[in-house]
Amino acid sequence: MSDHLAPTSSSVSPALSAAPVVAHVVRAGFVESVHHGTAVVTAPDGSIELEIGDASGPVFPRSSSKPLQALAMVRHGLDTDGRLLALACASHSGEDFHVEAAREILAGAGLSETDLQNTPDYPYDEAARIAWIAGGRPKQSIVQNCSGKHASMLATCVRNGWDLATYRDPSHPLQVAVADAVRDLTGAEPAAVAVDGCGAPIHAVPLSGLALAFGRLAAATEGPEAKIAAAVRAFPEYLGGTTRDVTALIRGVDGLVAKDGAEAVYAVGLPDGRGIAVKVADGSSRARSVLLAAVLRRIGVGTEEVLAVLEHEPVLGHGQPVGSVVAVGV
Repeated sequence: MSDHLAPTSSSVSPALSAAPVVAHVVRAGFVESVHHGTAVVTAPDGSIELEIGDASGPVFPRSSSKPLQALAMVRHGLDTDGRLLALACASHSGEDFHVEAAREILAGAGLSETDLQNTPDYPYDEAARIAWIAGGRPKQSIVQNCSGKHASMLATCVRNGWDLATYRDPSHPLQVAVADAVRDLTGAEPAAVAVDGCGAPIHAVPLSGLALAFGRLAAATEGPEAKIAAAVRAFPEYLGGTTRDVTALIRGVDGLVAKDGAEAVYAVGLPDGRGIAVKVADGSSRARSVLLAAVLRRIGVGTEEVLAVLEHEPVLGHGQPVGSVVAVGV
């Protein structure tokens, strides 16, 4: 990946610089730390229904971009659906069924694990990671959380006769298609392009544009967008994992689609076309789902059971809960 992908400006996005305090870290009744963040709810037409901070500022959605990346693949002939398409959108936990599904995508395209270029890692899920390491196995691309996306990218390349060795390059036809899908769904020109943690390009878009994109996915009734949404709704455990809050959220709210991302991003689409996106300014994941839960509460979405899963972020002392991360000002 060439160096020109690095942003040329060190200016700070308003989504970060103008972010108000949105969460307190409370230990035994004392506020130990605070997190700043930005949140937005968009209407189906893209207008702003709720804004905390400045949601016009660009952010890297990180893995919240994966459903948009998968949309580009489906638009260009990726013919998987159901659980395999959900895995294409996934930051999976590296559980056995995730790894088997990634191998199935590769095999269906006549490929193998050696074709993957995502960064080798251990499984994300704690139990799976411990078992993997205990088995004496090194970090591998197939168990890294982005292997479903990369396997699907390769399968799309095979479908179109595109070069496999350079599929991560931003000038590759696959990545040009991804950038087009990002522009189409977010309604914005990327403010920056960089290398994501897995090695693929990632595009900075307004936080409000990310919300709009997810609202469009969730409201779609036909075409590739509807196919992506249907796969995510039907197989949320392939999008995340058996113990992940994003899995519980999708299962618990009819018609909802969602995707969590690194550096404390979360994006949600509702079947009525509204979109939600949150970004914690310091990138701390411990405040991400708490902030999202507060926004969902404010707009009246989600059961108490689902919201409790998102809000469960205990502060520990000697291994025992002595406080929690709580949303404020939302």
